[in-house]
Amino acid sequence: MTLQTTLQSIYDLPLSNAIRENANAFPVLESLHVMAITLVFGTILIVDLRLVGYAAHRRSANRLITELLPFTWGAFVVAIITGSLLFASNAVAYAANTEFRLKLLAIVAAGINMAIFHATTQRTIAQWDETAAPPSAARAAGVLSLVLWTLVIFLGRWIGFTLDVLF
Repeated sequence: MTLQTTLQSIYDLPLSNAIRENANAFPVLESLHVMAITLVFGTILIVDLRLVGYAAHRRSANRLITELLPFTWGAFVVAIITGSLLFASNAVAYAANTEFRLKLLAIVAAGINMAIFHATTQRTIAQWDETAAPPSAARAAGVLSLVLWTLVIFLGRWIGFTLDVLF
């Protein structure tokens, strides 16, 4: 089975067809997707600002990560589900869209950045958590995360203006 055949099979699913044919399904899914991404970005923004050294709220980075991570992951799961349903409604066109592919790459890069941070810098958080300035590795991870998630949002908006609608 080729990629094109797989994408067409996704497009032809009854669920995909229902999303395309129901006047409210796509806007509701897109609204839920945007709300979920807003929560993902908002919680990540709070942690990343702490990682780059903004500590006006007087909470440790570890405490912020511990408190916000469940909300981030919950919202991310909702974003994945709604995004997958949006994709299914027009899989062929989305897969051919450069901005969509770049958005997926930015999400993967953000995930890699997060994994590296958690595997390295966060392991030493007890040593620097209460200091005025986080180490350069934490600041770099925070800045890169902010850039990548901002890119995800920008690319997500561009998809709507560059997608070839096939239905």
